[in-house]
Amino acid sequence: MVGSKRARNRAKSSPVGQHISRRLFVRNMTVFSAAVLAGSSLLEGCSPSTTEQPTAPTTPPANPTTAPAAASPATLSEALKNRKSTNAFQSEPLPKEKLLDLLWAAWGINRPDSGKRTAPSAMNTQEIDLYVLLPDGAYVYDAKQNQLAPVSDQDLRAKTGAMKFKDAPVHLVFVADYGKYRMGTQSQKELWSSAHTGFIGQNVYLYCAANGLGAHFYAGIDGAALKDSLKLRADQAVLFGQAVGYPNE
Repeated sequence: MVGSKRARNRAKSSPVGQHISRRLFVRNMTVFSAAVLAGSSLLEGCSPSTTEQPTAPTTPPANPTTAPAAASPATLSEALKNRKSTNAFQSEPLPKEKLLDLLWAAWGINRPDSGKRTAPSAMNTQEIDLYVLLPDGAYVYDAKQNQLAPVSDQDLRAKTGAMKFKDAPVHLVFVADYGKYRMGTQSQKELWSSAHTGFIGQNVYLYCAANGLGAHFYAGIDGAALKDSLKLRADQAVLFGQAVGYPNE
């Protein structure tokens, strides 16, 4: 009884005890009830001094490598349900902001302290370079700045060989830089790079499904025709392509 009286006195003198909201009170009572049912060991972990306080929403930092992709009303489940390959595209270009959001979701830096990205890579090699072919030229994605670095002022989309998707305003070209690997045979490097490309391509699919865009990943890409135009080195290889745009079907 003495302990209960002391507890009541602490609650009266505490600002938390005086101003606790109805929602927080109900939440705490729910946790307390569950703890009683679970036993005394769980009660030991529920300290009154760690009462959760509501926190104000935080503003994303200005650094582009820390900013998440644009908010979408779709949930992950809805994106997975809507994910599909689009076979026909409108020629309407994507706004630059939307394109950069797409690229961040695909292969951007989501942990600035370590430089790690939204898709995994063996030994954190990060050997995939993401080239972006647009009507006004070709670019390579700079993940550190979340920007496009120009490579060519020519429209290289037709050189992919994917004429079925000639109207798509964006063609992503996945290039493996085998020189970045610190170990492994050539066949292992090719296998790993193909797997990494698949992860990135799926990120593209999910972003598109959640944001009203269409995408089509394709393997039949003319790497030889693109290698010189993209100014690739001998130890770089074109692996796959992915068309992106507003669906026309």
